[in-house]
Amino acid sequence: MSVVDLILPKLGESIMEATILKWHKAVGDTIQLDETLLDIATDKVDSEIPSTTAGTITEILFEVNAVVPIGTVIARIQTSGSNDSTPKTEKVQVTEIIKETAPAVTIADEVPFTPSVSNVEMQQENSNEARFFSPLVLNIAQNEGVSFNELQLIPGTGSQGRVSKKDILHYIAQKKAGLIQAPINTVQTVVAENNNVTTQTQAQASVPPTTSNANSSNTFPPADYGFNASNGAGKFASPDEVIITGNTEIIEMDRMRKLIAKHMVESVQTSPHVTSFVEADVTNMVVWREKVKQLFEKREGTKLTFTPMFMECIAKVLEQFLYINCSLQGENIILKKDINIGMATALPSGNLIVPVIKGANQLSIVGLSKAVNNLANAARNNQLKPQDTQGGTFTVTNVGTFGSIMGTPIIPQPQVAILALGAVKKRPVVIETPSGDAILVRHMMYLSMSYDHRIVDGAMGSSFLSAVAKAFEQWDPNRQWFQYV
Repeated sequence: MSVVDLILPKLGESIMEATILKWHKAVGDTIQLDETLLDIATDKVDSEIPSTTAGTITEILFEVNAVVPIGTVIARIQTSGSNDSTPKTEKVQVTEIIKETAPAVTIADEVPFTPSVSNVEMQQENSNEARFFSPLVLNIAQNEGVSFNELQLIPGTGSQGRVSKKDILHYIAQKKAGLIQAPINTVQTVVAENNNVTTQTQAQASVPPTTSNANSSNTFPPADYGFNASNGAGKFASPDEVIITGNTEIIEMDRMRKLIAKHMVESVQTSPHVTSFVEADVTNMVVWREKVKQLFEKREGTKLTFTPMFMECIAKVLEQFLYINCSLQGENIILKKDINIGMATALPSGNLIVPVIKGANQLSIVGLSKAVNNLANAARNNQLKPQDTQGGTFTVTNVGTFGSIMGTPIIPQPQVAILALGAVKKRPVVIETPSGDAILVRHMMYLSMSYDHRIVDGAMGSSFLSAVAKAFEQWDPNRQWFQYV
């Protein structure tokens, strides 16, 4: 018999920890290879973690709601194999080392979004402690205008009474239908009394809200990242240093937004950003797609959008520019032979996630279409798996989807470049013809790319961007895609 350590896998380039939501198995249970062992939550999405081996669970090292660093051993599984010659005493030593380097995280100390007012009593039937909420539930609550007080009082059907996605959506539906009324004022009164603060209703308030409201449990408690932007060090400004006048409202950022802000600040502080711009005539692409999209969907069973067409061109150009498809580690440049393109995808919550198309340069237009559509649908339905967001070497964001003609994106570390695609617009353009210049209406789009000037100089960045634009313009409007399947 042998014992296999189950390690919390890497969940994305910028994800450093995850929260355990639910264990599907207990100590002593048998589990099969690839069978779901636990559910976890990150700042981006909830995911299921499968078992990497088959056997019997001998040890679970972290409880539900624990925040666990990536790469930490979270469970041990005994498998049927060669005898394990490791003495029992040595196993104990290994366990002690693990606990010293990656201790189990308690709910009271580390779980984000616990109320900042410690003496507020939000009691449940089985617990007097503040409840834990997954990032997904918190995002839905923020977007639907559900206060933290309301969230505390929603009955949960998940593990240990945890509020699930189904629970909060059901609550919101009932609230909109007028079947329930949010008990906001009652909770606000409790908070005020416990803090010796005189409260007024919104209608009675004679002064605009001040930063003292930040400690009210009617808002989502912040996660402290130590940012304070007023000192010029790229940090968030303290509310005490911001002058608030007029009719204003103070809203706490949700956990995901705070982490995004943290990562963006770190990226700008790490990489000297340079952005180059070009415009491309994508008329041939528009004409070809319009001509074949119906037959394409009927034949291949998937819709044809512009995204896989763009991805095909970008992947081919990346093969020629190795220093765009790389990363920097210390003073070493890591050239990556695999071309894995991340595509920024908007979530229903308003946040973004970046699933990755693996081996994009090896896929046909049909394969790219299916990969793009499958990943986008999985992202919007919160069905992405951890491996779907791992291993990106280059990122594309389509700001044109939201109507922008161009953008200056921030590089997702540790990559060295990110390409932004603007909206396709009809414009009059001067075209050279055999009979002279002519003004024609063409489908045009702006491309912009931000790149790390430590590795990519302006000449290389501009050359790559121009090559991508040229690939777009040279798309064959008479192409027969099924010949390439």
